[in-house]
Amino acid sequence: MSSSTETEIDLELHFLPAWAQVSPDTNQYARHAGDDGRSDRKYDDRQGRRTGRGEPAGRDQNHGPRDDRGRAQRRAGGFPQHSGKSGFRRDESREQRETPPLPEIRITLLPDDKGVDSLARQIKITGRAYPLFDIAQMILQKPERQLVRFSVIKKADGTVAQPLFLCALDDTLWFLEEEAVGHALGKHFGTFYQAEKTATEPPKGTYTFVAQCGISGVILGPPNYHDYQNQLRKLHTERFARMPFEVFKSRVRIVKDEAVVKKWVEDQSFRTEYVCLNVPEPLKLPSRDAVEKHFRETHLANIIKSVETHTLSGTASRALPSPALVRLLRHIWEDQRRFPLQTATTLSQQFAAHGLQFFKVNKTVTHVSVARPHFLDVEATPVSEEIKRIVDFVNNTPKCTRRKLMEALVPASAVFLVAANVASAAAEPTPEITAVITNLHWLIHQGHVIEFANGILETAKKPVLKPPKPEKKREETPSVARNEPVLNETSAAVEQKISESESASFVSETEATVEVVKDLPAGQTALETSAQNTVGIVEEKPAPVAHETA
Repeated sequence: MSSSTETEIDLELHFLPAWAQVSPDTNQYARHAGDDGRSDRKYDDRQGRRTGRGEPAGRDQNHGPRDDRGRAQRRAGGFPQHSGKSGFRRDESREQRETPPLPEIRITLLPDDKGVDSLARQIKITGRAYPLFDIAQMILQKPERQLVRFSVIKKADGTVAQPLFLCALDDTLWFLEEEAVGHALGKHFGTFYQAEKTATEPPKGTYTFVAQCGISGVILGPPNYHDYQNQLRKLHTERFARMPFEVFKSRVRIVKDEAVVKKWVEDQSFRTEYVCLNVPEPLKLPSRDAVEKHFRETHLANIIKSVETHTLSGTASRALPSPALVRLLRHIWEDQRRFPLQTATTLSQQFAAHGLQFFKVNKTVTHVSVARPHFLDVEATPVSEEIKRIVDFVNNTPKCTRRKLMEALVPASAVFLVAANVASAAAEPTPEITAVITNLHWLIHQGHVIEFANGILETAKKPVLKPPKPEKKREETPSVARNEPVLNETSAAVEQKISESESASFVSETEATVEVVKDLPAGQTALETSAQNTVGIVEEKPAPVAHETA
């Protein structure tokens, strides 16, 4: 894997300690001249720096100019570095210095598919468990390992907040169709048109000065020339449309140099026509305005397209000519560098498609591996004695590694052969070594043993069963005579009171019935007496009383 491209990542090299990640072939003193002439060195009294004899104070001449542009770009994720100067004048107001708002475009950083395939293959071969977020950070380090997807954002009513236009010639994105057309005609003009100059009559008269743009250096001609205003407006529209016209006009200067005046006269002595290319019939256009009109009518539909989503490589996205898109991309990249949640989520989906598994260590750090941890009960599961020895050794050895495992389970002669195998590729492992490696490979790929990125071996812990939640008991309160509340009494006492009250009421009713029977006259039954009493009650019912009226 040492000869892999930038899109591929060697996990074993990236997860080494910091001191081991430096290549031993790197010579830190390669640029040292080796001059030990200390007697020729002296101090500069003005700046306090030590210089050589006859050399000015400053950088050593043997080293030459220092160019850290490429290193700075790699360190900043492929984005160009700023010099630290604001670029504003002191007399400008604070409102003009404020950063414009970011465009309403959704940007998603995606890991490159080839790099993910290489990572998944390494994880399957080694069987190690790697932190998912650390892999995401490694992907964000270099733009060659990423894909950038640009998508439009739609409002609640379905309209697009900020449209995107794609130039199919060089795969660049733009916010406005006019910008995309200007880019296509500026960068790829020779693909569609060819300029031809024809000699014509030079302008008549004597000219001693001409107007020249102070920004671009374009010669506009004398202010009293009949085509001056057209050239001025045309230059402002084509190259400085974002600048107010009055501000642009104030930057035009008057030049009295004879060479500049002569150059303008020579330019006016030729007439430029534009020959259309890649068209069925030959056609010549007299001006750039006609060229733009022809481009819109003929090539616009095939070259400039409105898109809702588009994906670029990480390197191409950093080279976009739109400053607003590059600024938004840098903002998203810096946010992901602080916490790569979006990149890690996409990476986990890609790893899952390759059949990899995920688990958390101590419920915090997410790892990706070939299998989830699966506890192996060596007492209840029928396994070989070699498997039991490996599991017991890993359980009883803190920070166990493959080397410690080999030294403990393989005889001393076999360990010697292991060291010889490292030095000589021709040496073959002994059967004892092969047996241990095979058993360990089986344990790792079954999830019984976990080998982390730093080489530490651990066994899968026994899952702790959560105790079942106790069911809530329903308290049933018995009904007591007279609906009186019962406090702090058992159910047996309550039932005894209820039975006593029922028996007492039964006895009292029986006694009352016996007394009534004794008082009845001779030959009259209790039923007849009850009927007579009922008739008497009905006869004695008083008549209704009429309401008095006023």
